Amino acid sequence: MFQDEGRFGRLGFPRRAWAPAPCRPQCSGQIIREYIYVYSAISPLDGKIESLIAPRADIDVMSIFLKQVSERFPEDYILMVMDKAAWHTSKKLILPPNIRTAFLPPYSPQLNPVEHIWKEIREKYFGNHVFKSIDAVEEQLLKALIRMNDDSECVKSFAGFQWIIDSLLYI
Repeated sequence: MFQDEGRFGRLGFPRRAWAPAPCRPQCSGQIIREYIYVYSAISPLDGKIESLIAPRADIDVMSIFLKQVSERFPEDYILMVMDKAAWHTSKKLILPPNIRTAFLPPYSPQLNPVEHIWKEIREKYFGNHVFKSIDAVEEQLLKALIRMNDDSECVKSFAGFQWIIDSLLYI
């Protein structure tokens, strides 16, 4: 599985939008620095996804998330591939017995398929939206994650990099 955290919030910038000529679309924006974090782990081979929405990104929440993944897939031995965020490499991180970690090279977010999930969610669910509260951000994020959870083919299309699929066939 590949894992990453994404930060979502009320800081919104207008994005490109289509409108028939000669109309000029109007998009609102806001600068309110309130954020929540989502932890997600995906399996590129079968498109399964597990997520946790949290108020912060740190060692304690990461340990809770890994426990959640372990409990969802109790029969699987999971190699969790992730970046080297401080809370991923800390000796205080609690790893469940069926999870081991591997790390991506530094400065290579393009190798983590979860980054493509964040891009899809930001484009489809957050583009040109203004949220009245952080709870509204969480509701929108929940809608996106439920859709991803229900559509494993969509997740596979974002996560199924050829080099990942080829390497898993030899395990």
